[in-house]
Amino acid sequence: MGMTHIVDRRLNGKNKSAVNRERFLRRYRHHIKRAVSDAVQKRSITDIERGEKVSIPSRDIEEPIFHHGQGGKREMVHPGNQEFVAGDTIPKPDGGGGQGSGQGQASPDGEGMDEFAFQITQEEFLDFLFDDLELPNLARKKLKDTEAFKYVRSGFSTDGVPAKLDVVRSLRGAHARRLGLGGARKKKIRDLEKQLEALKSAPEDLDPAFSHEDQIQVLEEEIARLKANVRRIPFIDEIDLRYRQHLKKPQPATSAVMFCLMDVSGSMTQMHKDIAKRFFILLYLFLKKNYKKIEVVFIRHHTSAKEVDEEEFFYSRETGGTIVSSALKLMHKIIESRYSPAEWNIYAAQASDGDNWNDDSPICSKLLADSILPLVQYYAYVEITPQDHQMLWYEYEKIQERFPQSFALQQIADPGEIYPVFRQLFERKAA
Repeated sequence: MGMTHIVDRRLNGKNKSAVNRERFLRRYRHHIKRAVSDAVQKRSITDIERGEKVSIPSRDIEEPIFHHGQGGKREMVHPGNQEFVAGDTIPKPDGGGGQGSGQGQASPDGEGMDEFAFQITQEEFLDFLFDDLELPNLARKKLKDTEAFKYVRSGFSTDGVPAKLDVVRSLRGAHARRLGLGGARKKKIRDLEKQLEALKSAPEDLDPAFSHEDQIQVLEEEIARLKANVRRIPFIDEIDLRYRQHLKKPQPATSAVMFCLMDVSGSMTQMHKDIAKRFFILLYLFLKKNYKKIEVVFIRHHTSAKEVDEEEFFYSRETGGTIVSSALKLMHKIIESRYSPAEWNIYAAQASDGDNWNDDSPICSKLLADSILPLVQYYAYVEITPQDHQMLWYEYEKIQERFPQSFALQQIADPGEIYPVFRQLFERKAA
């Protein structure tokens, strides 16, 4: 039997620095997350998907090094102070330009940023943007189709492709085979070597019919033959190879639908609408980035509600009065006709300035409590106003007290609060 050669033809990634880049991103994760958070607040609603240039302070990129300390024994007294407490910034002392001999550029207040900056890609930007976020209460529903499969390990097989070769298990099998085939021969070799040693040290013929030299020669030839047989046992054979085997297992569908309800009434100023659009763009990117099987239903409403497409939802200029219940009624109608709660995880996000007909706010509360919240996994309400809350907010507060796990409400006063509020609404809960 000829020797079997194993050639690993698995391709390495052409980007040799990918591993180093991932390690770098992990090290400075908190700096990058802070830069991403700041970038979201400064950007317009149309360019949130691109990457970002990140700078890291010089004091945070210095590597720890070993160095020689001052030798000898010294006694030092460190007196306390009554002027500063932990966290205070000590002012720069007067006098001198403070430029020193270094190459960096000092700032007047004694603090500065290192010139080291790098660009993160769009994919990395979205990863940091939506880190630790998830749709709350996502549940697995019954199998709706056969598109969702998961590959699960199913033992090992004796044939397969090189990419699935389990090297450790193959070598373990080869070692066991060599022990099984050569164990008896090696034991016999050890016994013959002891006989040979005894025969050479105390010449007592084992068989009187043969001379002493002949007996030694016979033992040596037998030992050589057995050792040659052991050496001919292949290190690894085709029967030793083990390949990882996987089976396709159907997965329960985690299909979800998100209802986006936006108030476009006349009380919503252009700033309010811009904040609402930025909130929903964040939500839309989050859903498309983190979930494969998800549908988004866009609903605009003033005195009447209408289901629209993405283009009309963000860019239509239609406006009017305010009847919030029209959007809730339309949402409930769509759920009944297209999205069975037995098959779908249903979510909703509503953005409004809170302005509503006084008689309509109790109707909204009743619709939510009786018809919608029993069907949905999570409902988020965002009130966009820097002013005092209106009637709709107080009605929704009562709803939150009744449904604390599936209903949440937050207020946004200015564009800088969009991203923090978004993270609060969809932050991953501890298990």
